[in-house]
Amino acid sequence: MTDSNEERETVPRVDQGEAPQMSEIATIAGIFFEPGRTFEDLRRKPRFIIGSIIIALFVTAYAFGLYYKVGEAGMRNFTREQIEKSSQGQSLSKEQMDTQIGLSITIQTVFRYAFPIVMFIILLIGGLLYFLGTKAFGGSGGFLHGLSVYVYSSIPPTILAMLGSFVVMAIKASEEIDIGASQRGLLQANPSVLIDGKANPVLATLLGTLDIFMIWGWILAAIGLRITNRLSSGSAWAIVIILGVIGVLFRVIGAIFSGNPG
Repeated sequence: MTDSNEERETVPRVDQGEAPQMSEIATIAGIFFEPGRTFEDLRRKPRFIIGSIIIALFVTAYAFGLYYKVGEAGMRNFTREQIEKSSQGQSLSKEQMDTQIGLSITIQTVFRYAFPIVMFIILLIGGLLYFLGTKAFGGSGGFLHGLSVYVYSSIPPTILAMLGSFVVMAIKASEEIDIGASQRGLLQANPSVLIDGKANPVLATLLGTLDIFMIWGWILAAIGLRITNRLSSGSAWAIVIILGVIGVLFRVIGAIFSGNPG
């Protein structure tokens, strides 16, 4: 699937291999205020290392902050609730339940410390999907272009969402925090705040896709794919929407099985 030459000419003519005009630090600031110029520079030279580190640090800091806010007792209560909701949970003895909870807490602790590595893997997969999507639509960029777009389109929404979550975390009492609904952040900038997520996890997940931060990331991704791969706006948005819908489906499936908004 390719675009016409006329559509491609709407993208600035920036050749790969041309010397970048912005430092990597400048691109971090630029993605907030000059996304078009920033992606033009990423077309010249794809960059992703510092951006990936920033995303990993913010998300990891949030995971640890949430844990220390609710405490081990809060995490144990949440874990117990999750086990009790499962089909096997009802048949467990007290000793078996305690063993299951202990194992889950240990896994959560290991996962929390491994979060930076997990985030890098997620970013690599996202970059690969963008790369494959652009190739399907006749894009001219390489894998590093797809990775740089995925990373840089994630930076502004991630930073602001996490900063907002830290503010909410500071002013909200620990017993008021719904751990299941807070996995993606405490600042809910979407209509899911209007319903009971525990009673309607699938609906809450669907409404959660109308999130301001998520939509912001999609807009940046469409701009980035268009510029770095010389695609039409329609093709760039098609890639973003297709992958976004797939992501929503996975979140809905997760909500069905966990009973928590995804």
